[in-house]
Amino acid sequence: MKAYVIKKILALPLILIGVSMIIFIAIRALPGDPARLMAGPEAPQEAVDHMRSRLGLDQPLPVQYLHFAGGMVRGDLGVSLKSEQPVMQEIADRLPYTLALAVLAYLLAILFGIPAGMIGAVYRNRTPDHLVMLLAIAGASIANFWLALMAMNTFAVQLGWLPLLGADSWRSYIMPTVCLAILPMAVMARMTRSSMIDVLAEDYIRTARAKGLSPGKVYWRHALRNAMIPIVTIIALNFGSLIGGAVVTESVFNWPGIGRLLVDSVRYRDYPVIQGVTLVAVSGVVVMNLLGEIAIALLNPKIRFD
Repeated sequence: MKAYVIKKILALPLILIGVSMIIFIAIRALPGDPARLMAGPEAPQEAVDHMRSRLGLDQPLPVQYLHFAGGMVRGDLGVSLKSEQPVMQEIADRLPYTLALAVLAYLLAILFGIPAGMIGAVYRNRTPDHLVMLLAIAGASIANFWLALMAMNTFAVQLGWLPLLGADSWRSYIMPTVCLAILPMAVMARMTRSSMIDVLAEDYIRTARAKGLSPGKVYWRHALRNAMIPIVTIIALNFGSLIGGAVVTESVFNWPGIGRLLVDSVRYRDYPVIQGVTLVAVSGVVVMNLLGEIAIALLNPKIRFD
């Protein structure tokens, strides 16, 4: 187990290098010229060329990447082309808002998704199960931006119960958190139901029932522990989709997180900010996957890693 964890940790820098290369190439494939945007649409070609040289965009791509990678190793992701502020500072100012939103949304998804899946499995093919599956399919099918717009129109505009935009108070977290939690909640409910159905058919569950254990102990202590292995995997892997959903949610609710920062940076072709935000998000996904694999090993000691 220790050797496996150490091997995974040592592989993280190689993974991040590969990811940084993909991000670097993909961003430069975007249409538009940041030098032209910075110089202005009416600027002469000489001014555009001067701006391109100032930004280092006139250098060969390998040289540009080496500058980017060198700064990344030092913790320097460059300077924003739009605000002329250090990218690390911009990310540091916005990241707490995104992390708070993501953590609250995931806690909400776990709090409701896993019990809902258990109810569906326990009452399989009965009314509670049909209701859980109906809600899960609806939650997985509804577009995030549409749900956010409907929530804003209902609870902020018509009823006036919640703030419309921004992150000025704890009430501002309610709508974006719920909207962001719907999809992972639906996925967790369906995965928990499927996993629990398989576990409840095992012989040791029938043995536990025959011993006279209460349904609560059977379901929570014996069944859920073994059913959690695929659920933990889904929780870790869905972190990436949660970040993707945060981009849309933050844009709709004018949330001051890195998702909205990324959208604004794409609009202005702000290469350093796009690279920095994407790298931070992907790093979070990689770390979450590693933590998920470790959690699976702790839940099931029978698993042996090579």
